[in-house]
Amino acid sequence: MKQAKPPTPTGFPTSSLSSDDAPPPRHMHESYCQVELPFASNPDFLEKYTNAHGGIRTGMLMEHLDSLAGSISYKHCLGPGQQLDKDIDKRGFYMVTAAVDRLDMLHLLTPYNVKDLRLSGHVIYVGKSSMEVAVRMEGIENGKPVQTMMLGRFTMVCRDAVTHKSRPVSPLIISTPEETELHAIGEEHKLRKHALQQGSLSRVPPSSAESKILHDVFLNYGEGSVFVSDAQSEESFEQPINGVERVWMEDTKVESLTLMYPQSRNIHGKIFGGYLMRLAYEIGYANASLFTQCPLRFLSLDGLTFRLPVPIGSALRLTSTICHTTTDEMNRAVVNVWVQANVIDSQTGDEQTTNNFYFTWCREDGEDLKRTVVPKTYQEAMQWLEGKRALQL
Repeated sequence: MKQAKPPTPTGFPTSSLSSDDAPPPRHMHESYCQVELPFASNPDFLEKYTNAHGGIRTGMLMEHLDSLAGSISYKHCLGPGQQLDKDIDKRGFYMVTAAVDRLDMLHLLTPYNVKDLRLSGHVIYVGKSSMEVAVRMEGIENGKPVQTMMLGRFTMVCRDAVTHKSRPVSPLIISTPEETELHAIGEEHKLRKHALQQGSLSRVPPSSAESKILHDVFLNYGEGSVFVSDAQSEESFEQPINGVERVWMEDTKVESLTLMYPQSRNIHGKIFGGYLMRLAYEIGYANASLFTQCPLRFLSLDGLTFRLPVPIGSALRLTSTICHTTTDEMNRAVVNVWVQANVIDSQTGDEQTTNNFYFTWCREDGEDLKRTVVPKTYQEAMQWLEGKRALQL
């Protein structure tokens, strides 16, 4: 699950397990892995991750978290005393990142609080062929954690190496009150995820309360929309309302096209999911920064599903759109950005959507944001509501 030689997660001894064996139960702690990133103690290492404002490139940390989640899932399936190596395909199964359910940044990584970081995690919940991996990013001093910087959850799925169908994974042994609590949290996450999927706007219409909110947006900001399309209304749309500039959602799109090279492959010969996360994060952040015209702090990755693998040699089209903007008591600006990833076959030109990313950034000080994004079509209105829902999670 790794790209270009990130630090190796610790906790992998050696041996082998026949793919014909039934998966034995595992303890939670048996899947524990960690990676340490010496930002404070190694200036040369820090230089490779420094962003334009002197902080840490969050997208690169996401690469490591995805790699870590993959290592944890393999360790759960292989068991203690096993080696994660390049011959993993010969073991009869492989693991894929099905989804990143949530990443929450709890503290800002600035040039003034650079610390060595420890990324760690383990399996907390197991289904028939899937598992939830909880990850944590902590600042450490003298080898001890001093501050939790980020929390996240990944859904990993086990596939048969021959049929590529779902393959059972080892059930969990719950042996302590803490593990019971973690397992209950995983069960709650599963139920909440199912409820969110069933209530998605791609399945059901918005609620009456959401419909009213949309109507209020139309009344307050929608002059010049598709419903009021005469030239005079279009011209009046450009005039601020109560000092707030209105921007059509379609005018916030930023797009990139990147060829996929083998240096970014995972151990299965496809493009590493963490690399895709970094590319999506960086175009999303660039778009949000251009829209707000100021530096922003990453708040959360609100959900991501990997639908299709991205082959080496294909082209990746990333389209970033500002979905929702607001202010609240804590933040002067909050921006939700949708990034759609489409993979393009370089020989046929066929294009398919492989991922949808939802990111949220904020600005905690300064003046309130004086721009708001306005949907023009029904599809954009649904995307606007999805962005609003993400901010309420």
